[in-house]
Amino acid sequence: MRMVDIIENKRDGRELTTEEIQFFVNGYTDGSIPDYQVSALLMGIYFQGMTEKERADLTMAMVESGDQIDLTKIEGIKVDKHSTGGVGDTTTLVLGPLVAALGVPVAKMSGRGLGHTGGTIDKLEAVEGFHVEIENDEFINLVNKNKIAVIGQSGNLTPADKKLYALRDVTSTVDSIPLIASSIMSKKIAAGADAIVLDVKTGAGAFMKTIDDSIALAKAMVNIGNNVGRNTMAVISDMSQPLGYAIGNALEIKEAIDTLKGEGPEDLTELCLTLGSHMVYLAKEASTLKEAREKLEAVIQNGKALEAFKVFLSSQGGDASVVDDPSRLPQAKYTFELEAKTDGYVSEMVADEIGTAAMLLGAGRATKESVIDLAVGLVLRKKIGDQVKKGDSIVTIYSNFENVEEVKEMLYENILISSEKVAAPTLVHCEITE
Repeated sequence: MRMVDIIENKRDGRELTTEEIQFFVNGYTDGSIPDYQVSALLMGIYFQGMTEKERADLTMAMVESGDQIDLTKIEGIKVDKHSTGGVGDTTTLVLGPLVAALGVPVAKMSGRGLGHTGGTIDKLEAVEGFHVEIENDEFINLVNKNKIAVIGQSGNLTPADKKLYALRDVTSTVDSIPLIASSIMSKKIAAGADAIVLDVKTGAGAFMKTIDDSIALAKAMVNIGNNVGRNTMAVISDMSQPLGYAIGNALEIKEAIDTLKGEGPEDLTELCLTLGSHMVYLAKEASTLKEAREKLEAVIQNGKALEAFKVFLSSQGGDASVVDDPSRLPQAKYTFELEAKTDGYVSEMVADEIGTAAMLLGAGRATKESVIDLAVGLVLRKKIGDQVKKGDSIVTIYSNFENVEEVKEMLYENILISSEKVAAPTLVHCEITE
């Protein structure tokens, strides 16, 4: 088999065989196939696309290029949730203990984040003592005992995907739906889940800016999951404005606590109940989505979800007293209010630019070497559609330095106020099951 023939087949629009896909993935991973040939193939895929079978084959070839996590010793159906990313996306922190309180095993493998805020692990490390450096046996025991645990991502998980992504980044082939879908799904499948719930974001703060593109990506991922034996569905949710109110690591932990108490932002609560209902249903802990939602609402009301969060934190060395006393979380030295300059209604909040403002404060990483400040960030006081009067606070800025003029300027440029009332954006656009 020759790489040049595989490139020619894709260039001319022919479907690649399972063996051809395995050949190029294995050869690129072990270094026997050079960058320039894989670059040519990626460009062919970019223009010619891939069939459902090709996408599934590419995904499994990347899964098999490295470690695969064996979760068979964990009792029950393991359901994973993946978000395509956004600003103020605190869903994992809420969903983990929420569905665990109903007996759904949450065996979460998470990484650290580049961008507006840290990843799930960074956020959890705002709780003093919390750590993810646990052996695999302990991880499995914790999930069996408490129904929830989080471990750091294996360094050798889908190494082919890491190499291919780096090459896509420098060959202008990142925004190819077959390549995006197989990249995301390879990591989810290698992490060992039996079923997968996808939260595919759409809007200014999302990777996919339009609903049509978001639906296309969601369908591609759902088809891959189902074609390789993982029960998979997707929710298309709004990211035209930040989700919830908090953007920042310790700030998002506090918001997760509030949400588990039943006192969180309306949009974050609703999305967690929607995603959580599908997780509970796929885990066969409810016979309908309606029953699943009612069960989730009950464990919020009776305090079991909050108790599950406490047990989760303490079992991994964290100071669970932060749940009852969030002032024990890292605190910023200074707070500043961003005041409305005019009366009116919030008409637009450009999510990704607001996230960048949080990163300027130190809440996220611009590069892998950046050090996150866990205390800082933003808390929104208004959302799209809300009425404001001149002088009202729109955003509270939490900072560890006194000069925040650049941050304020960026926020003013990206939070717009109009004289006419604007409707709040639709939170959940649609759900895709096949």
